[in-house]
Amino acid sequence: MDKNKFLRLKFLVLIVIFSFNACTGQQTIFTVKAPEANVWVVLNASNGAIKYRFLKEGKELIGESEIAIIPNATALKVVGSSVNSKHETWKPVWGQFSEITDEYAELILEVLIEDVKAKLYVRVFNEGIGLRYELEEYKEDTEVDFYCEYNLNNKDVLYSPNSENSPLGPITVEELKKGEKQSRLMTPLVIEKFDHKHLSLLESDLYSAPEFGVIEFNFNKEKNRLTSSNKTKLKGGGTKTPWRVILVNDAVGDLVTNTVPLNLATPKVLEDVSWVKPGKTLWDWRVHGYTTEDEFTYGINNESYIRFIDFAAEKSIEYFLIDANWYTKVTKGHFEISDKLDIEKVATHAKEKGVKLILYYDRHKGDYGDEALFPYFESLGMSGIKYGFMGHNVFFTSDAIQKSADNHLLINFHDSPVPFTGIERTLPNAITKEYCHAQQDSRRAFTPETFIKMALINAIQGPLDMNNGNFSLVDINNGNREKGPIKQHSYFSTVASEAARTLIIYSGLVCLPDAPEAYAEKADLFEFIQKMPVGKWDESTVLQAKMGAYISTARRYKEEWFIGSVTNEEERTLDINLDFLKEGQQYEITYYEDTSETHGKTNPEAYQIRKGKVKKGSIIKAKMAVGGGHCMWIKPELK
Repeated sequence: MDKNKFLRLKFLVLIVIFSFNACTGQQTIFTVKAPEANVWVVLNASNGAIKYRFLKEGKELIGESEIAIIPNATALKVVGSSVNSKHETWKPVWGQFSEITDEYAELILEVLIEDVKAKLYVRVFNEGIGLRYELEEYKEDTEVDFYCEYNLNNKDVLYSPNSENSPLGPITVEELKKGEKQSRLMTPLVIEKFDHKHLSLLESDLYSAPEFGVIEFNFNKEKNRLTSSNKTKLKGGGTKTPWRVILVNDAVGDLVTNTVPLNLATPKVLEDVSWVKPGKTLWDWRVHGYTTEDEFTYGINNESYIRFIDFAAEKSIEYFLIDANWYTKVTKGHFEISDKLDIEKVATHAKEKGVKLILYYDRHKGDYGDEALFPYFESLGMSGIKYGFMGHNVFFTSDAIQKSADNHLLINFHDSPVPFTGIERTLPNAITKEYCHAQQDSRRAFTPETFIKMALINAIQGPLDMNNGNFSLVDINNGNREKGPIKQHSYFSTVASEAARTLIIYSGLVCLPDAPEAYAEKADLFEFIQKMPVGKWDESTVLQAKMGAYISTARRYKEEWFIGSVTNEEERTLDINLDFLKEGQQYEITYYEDTSETHGKTNPEAYQIRKGKVKKGSIIKAKMAVGGGHCMWIKPELK
């Protein structure tokens, strides 16, 4: 650690100690400041409660708000305090960054709440804070409630995930106070502050405290503020809560790449992760009923799956995902496989071609028994499981991730799963999850605005399986798929936008939903997806974004950059400044973009590809059609 950083952290310690020693009487005040940014938390322990304030650059982002663990406690006493600081880097197994800096200042308050001995941890990072209780001594069956208030400004605007629907918002705090908008608010909440800063409220490290369940947000009219609450009954032994997390960034897009939730998660618990490989996968479900030019119709059969596998091998796509209906019935310990399919033959062919298989399991169809399920999938030669209808249950989900890891299986949760923010650090085989409205989900289609909102809201909690990347949009909209949208011509996008979406949405497994022939027909456009090194990014950044309007994301792998941009229902041109490129280096750039004739509804498959030269500071005019998109692949010029 350099001398300046040591002095800075020492100064932080002095602030806390001075605040503690300077206070007398019933009120005790503590201040903790971030190592580099002008972010700090002020704690006030008085009148039987602990309250916090969250500030940045001298401005109050969250006013005085209570944080408690024992409901209706009448006595609280601070019996000690200590401070801590950290500055180190760590390498995730896969993700948006190849290296992450973990730097914070921390205050630990020792408190006695009636007859319960506890500690309150307050970690302050440059881009957010984490709050956690640890209970050390308590009676069996003690009822606890990890309760946290968020005292916001009336003009602040909220956005929330909405299960498998378009996100909620904008909703002002004033509307919540007046009772004009009563909605289920989910994690992660996004808050646009009246002064244009952005917050996100969520949790991390549920892995360490599954008994507390998923965070719930409510508006407490009596206290006139937003709250979160998790109630449980403790059985004995030491217990810690999940982290309550508040992220802060000036730009809304930076919330998506904020690493505070990962830094708060339990470090990797798997010793051998050599088998955990992120990547792209083809997927059969949305292709059923598609008829090719050689009059082959895709379905659940050997030939269909062999076609997928052969294309995956040709294009270096790592996985092929076989969805539901590969089996007809399931009882405990036994699958009845469809007579149209020889799963062993398909698995053997995939192995010969170097393509890994992921297999779906739908709990609605019966109970195989989880103790037998994961070993069975591994015995079939599968590399992963897509778990459907697994329930919004934290214990069940945590157990499934661990058991899949024990059997060397990636796991992809679907159908309103537990968000489990940070779990990909702890158990990296938790490769993705459908914590969103996936494209055509429930045979619906969503709007370009919905995509952008989910990319800026749902994506904060971690990797998403959204099934972007359809290329045969006209065919899908005409109803020529068994699993296409129920309402024809409701799919609103362009093929350039579809390609961009596969980059914008961060996931350890990018699931491609269209037919091999659709991608082969547009092989020059598919190149953008094919070349993307999914999950192996060295650097990721959202260049610019506006809620519901547009987003532009850039990701770097070694010396190459991939950039994807999309717009809503409005035609738009974004100025993209390439000031992140290396000085003095000439680059080759390939553009994959809409044309002047492209339109997300009337002409979605028109696109063009062109090449050029760029350097640091070049400004690209990314012109996008209605519902359209724009992609760039930038690599150093060969000398």
